[in-house]
Formats: sequence, C-alpha cells, structure tokens
Amino acid sequence: MQPTATVLVYSDDSNTREQVRLATGRRPATDVPQVEFIECATPAAVIAELDRGGIDVCVLDGEAVPAGGMGICRQIKDEIFNCPPVLLLIGRPQDAWLATWSRAEAAVTLPVEPVEFAAALAGLLRSKAALSA
Repeated sequence: MQPTATVLVYSDDSNTREQVRLATGRRPATDVPQVEFIECATPAAVIAELDRGGIDVCVLDGEAVPAGGMGICRQIKDEIFNCPPVLLLIGRPQDAWLATWSRAEAAVTLPVEPVEFAAALAGLLRSKAALSA
C-alpha cells in the first residue's frame, strides 16, 4: 500500500473544505493510506492540479459558485486522461441523479456527515488501489 493518498478538495467555501478534512482525519479507514489534501477554491485551480497529476480522488462541492462541482466533474471526466474517481458533495439527497449525470463515482449530502463521508472516500481509495494493482 502506498504511504499516502492525495485528495483534491474543491469548494469556494473554506468551511466546506474544513468539514472534508475533519471528516477524513488522517485516514478515512484503517485499510487505506493516510491522506494528504490539496485544496482548491476555483475551477482553474482544479484543472491545473489535475493536469499536474498525482491526484488519487477528487472531492467536489456541488454547491460551489461560480462553477459547481457537478459541472466540473462532467468536464474533467471528458477532458482529463485517466481522471481520478470523484466524490461529489450534494445539497440534498434528491440531487443524486445529477451526480449520476456528472459521472461522479459517489455522492454524499452536505453538511458533511463524518461516518458517511469517510466510508465513501475509503471506498473510492480502495477501488483506485485495486485498479492500480
């Protein structure tokens, strides 16, 4: 297992980015690597980081402005070669169909519920590790 996993967190709201960091802790589950975060507050920063490479999972805020995480997710799935899996933060459970439209691999509702979020993130890290093996 690799020593760390890199998780990109996109939200224009610093409180949302903090909720993600706190819900994850040092690692979301004992069988996945420790997590390092790259925080982005703008869509341009997300694209720049993904172009740089080395991202294992993206966490995108579907409620971010001016560009929501759903639109960014769909864009990066089309434009980034070997795009990492995406965990989308959605405003309400009824928005799950939009997460499917955006091609996100997982979605959880805001505000971040730590157990649900950590389980979803750990699942994506496990699937990423299985594909890399």
